[in-house]
Formats: sequence, C-alpha cells, structure tokens
Amino acid sequence: MDWRKHIAVDPQVMHGSACIAGTRIPVSVVLVTLASGMTSDELVAEYPTTTPASLGASRAYPTDMTP
Repeated sequence: MDWRKHIAVDPQVMHGSACIAGTRIPVSVVLVTLASGMTSDELVAEYPTTTPASLGASRAYPTDMTP
C-alpha cells in the first residue's frame, strides 16, 4: 500500500498532522477509532469522505514512520 496517495501532511491543515488527503480527518483519529472497535465499514459510513483505501493507508502510515 502506497500511503502517499491517500495521506497528506500540510502545515496549513490540522497544524501539520497527517490527515486523509483532501480532508481534515487526522490519521490518529482513524487509528484510535479503529482500535476502539469501530469497523472500517462503520468508519466509512461515519466519515463519508474516507474510503477503504484511505483507511488502509492510515494503517500503513505509522509503520512506515517507525525507524
């Protein structure tokens, strides 16, 4: 999964937090929400600007950031 197609970091958006591209939904919110038990389908229903691919990219992003 190439998360770079789905995740953006812009200092002008959400103080530079990694977000799903084209939205103000931080990757951290996606990860915490999924960890709390919400399914990907429920998350997409709750945040219609997300896609299964953007959720997968949100999962891949932190592993690529780990040294």
